[in-house]
Amino acid sequence: MEWSLERMREWVAGGMQSVRECETSALGTALCLAFLFIWYCYRVGCEHAVPSLRGGFSPEPRGGALPGGVLASDLSARGGSSKLRQVGGSGVSEEELNGFAYCQSTECFRCSKPGEGLNQRLYHSLQEYAKRYTWAGMGRVHKGVREQGRYLLCNRPSIQKPEVFFLPDLPSAPFFSREAQKHDVELLERSFPALLAEFESVYRLPSSRSGSSLPLGWKANSTPRGQWWTFYLVNQGTPMVLNARRCPRTWRVLGQLRTFIANNVFGNACFSVLSPGTTITEHYGPTNVRLRCHLGLKVPSGCELVVGGEPQCWSEGSCLLFDDSFLHTAFHDGSAEDGPRVVFMVDLWHPNVAAAERQALDYIFTPGR
Repeated sequence: MEWSLERMREWVAGGMQSVRECETSALGTALCLAFLFIWYCYRVGCEHAVPSLRGGFSPEPRGGALPGGVLASDLSARGGSSKLRQVGGSGVSEEELNGFAYCQSTECFRCSKPGEGLNQRLYHSLQEYAKRYTWAGMGRVHKGVREQGRYLLCNRPSIQKPEVFFLPDLPSAPFFSREAQKHDVELLERSFPALLAEFESVYRLPSSRSGSSLPLGWKANSTPRGQWWTFYLVNQGTPMVLNARRCPRTWRVLGQLRTFIANNVFGNACFSVLSPGTTITEHYGPTNVRLRCHLGLKVPSGCELVVGGEPQCWSEGSCLLFDDSFLHTAFHDGSAEDGPRVVFMVDLWHPNVAAAERQALDYIFTPGR
């Protein structure tokens, strides 16, 4: 029998009323103990669920939401079927168990092509936010929403061209100094041993089904050559609950980051693996309001990240900060004996996005909106 939180509270309240009516009796004492025990078990069960990293806006999911809490993940640069199958009546799809979650919604911001429909939705969401909260501090966000066509619809080649949202008048560069997000960079680097250990634990799990070379929870991304795998803890602002439960220390680190984008579709956190001989196609990220952070976990020779035409190399235990709205690519030209290149990837707020702007963007780009 399934119980909602409201129904449980009503049941407990009714039970406690009964206890008060016979509190002087032995039966009242027994009932009181029974209700306290049931309430305790209920609370423990709630606490074992993976918590939200931060409080955020939570609109009702729309018709395009996937069953079992599976997020709407973007289809760009990824291949595969979108067929869903429920596993064991648990409400969790086989695609979530294996890390495959493909977009089913025509309203997904990441999958929508820039155009008047997207612009109108953004402006409607901004007006809704301003009516509910305030227009104060919304100058750049308002300008960005009103002028998205100018920023995104131009067909001329550009070194920086975010695909979904551009915040104007924001300082930009392909790579940023670690000082831009010093606290979070230092926290990630101190956590290097724990993150590496949890990566190795999930990477070595047996395959989830016969005929699959991927360990449980991983997903394959399309590349012109080689293999690129990701293990998401947060994908477009939505926690991947089953994966997060396998990486409790990494999840705690995410909760301690001050600038992790936890509440909107631009926020991701994952382990990213490139096999030897892999090249990722040049592409643009969705927005310039974030900095993508790579913590090197395993970095053999012959690996490179190129952002806006500028090459950089990862190093184990150190972070690279870059603006992925610039044209970027990555490759691993090492030999098979070198093993894979592994980074922990997490999206942080651009340091020049103000607190009021972050709150508005969380509202406008809430997952499922």
